[in-house]
Amino acid sequence: MLDDRIISLAIAVMATIAVGGVAWVFVYPLLSGERRTEKRVQTVAGRRNTGASIAKAKAEAEAGKRRKAVQETLKELESKQKARKRPPLRVRIAQAGLKWSVKGYLAFSVGVAFVFTFFGLIFGAQPIVLLAIMIFSGVGIPYWMLGFLKKRRMKKFLQEFPNAVDVIVRGVKAGLPLGDCLRIVAGEVQEPVKTEFRHVVESQALGLPLADCVERMYDGMPLPEVNFFAIVISIQQKAGGNLSEALGNLAKVLRDRKKMQGKIQAMSQEAKASAAIIGALPVAVMILVFVTTPSYISLLWTERLGHIMLAGCAVWMLMGVLVMKKMINFKF
Repeated sequence: MLDDRIISLAIAVMATIAVGGVAWVFVYPLLSGERRTEKRVQTVAGRRNTGASIAKAKAEAEAGKRRKAVQETLKELESKQKARKRPPLRVRIAQAGLKWSVKGYLAFSVGVAFVFTFFGLIFGAQPIVLLAIMIFSGVGIPYWMLGFLKKRRMKKFLQEFPNAVDVIVRGVKAGLPLGDCLRIVAGEVQEPVKTEFRHVVESQALGLPLADCVERMYDGMPLPEVNFFAIVISIQQKAGGNLSEALGNLAKVLRDRKKMQGKIQAMSQEAKASAAIIGALPVAVMILVFVTTPSYISLLWTERLGHIMLAGCAVWMLMGVLVMKKMINFKF
């Protein structure tokens, strides 16, 4: 009997412990609120994850829109620049810094052709030679003059343009609007930068968008540096961004390009001097021979065979000079 009671008591104790364990596992979390706490924690965490994912998706969408706007702007600028590769005569005259009209340029060309043809008549040139002189002087000399004035004006522009960009950067950092900074540049910097920015300010005053006004500056000054400036302004106007930082980087790039240009010119001076000596040597020898023994070399312009030889020498000399110029003309 005693053993049965002990066994029954042990079974009862074990059953009580089992029931208590089950109650502790399943019932206690419900009574203590741990289950609700866990659910609330999971809900809050899920909301945070959802909010972070939504914010990330919005940021990616904004970045995609901005990237697309930048790409469209670059494509638009590239298409416009392709159409500007062969500017009309009126634009070329403006790029040279001249205030002539097309009629004035044509009148100048006719006057130059008349003067050179008149001198050809005085020296007794043949009709074919006079025709060649007329065409060369009436077309070639004014065209060369426009190219020379254009390059000289571009060189002056590049010397002052980084300073103008620095003025704009400092003005933007100080809190001035971009339009006021452009007006400061149009009134304070040196020519020809002053004139180009004044055209931008005047166009903006007429109601044109700033991006279009800056793009038009490339027509009057077709330089890669102006192209960079127009791209920065256009992208900032259409896609937003830190204008002062972008223009500061542009100013740094412009100054680095200027330093590189100086280094290249210094390193290429030896080759240029050699090319000049080689190109001038035949002409110098011919002049020395003519001074010392004119009868020896006079056959070149008194005999028909000498004329042919002079023409052949001129062609070969021209080809050699062009080849040497191509070899020492470094692009940067």
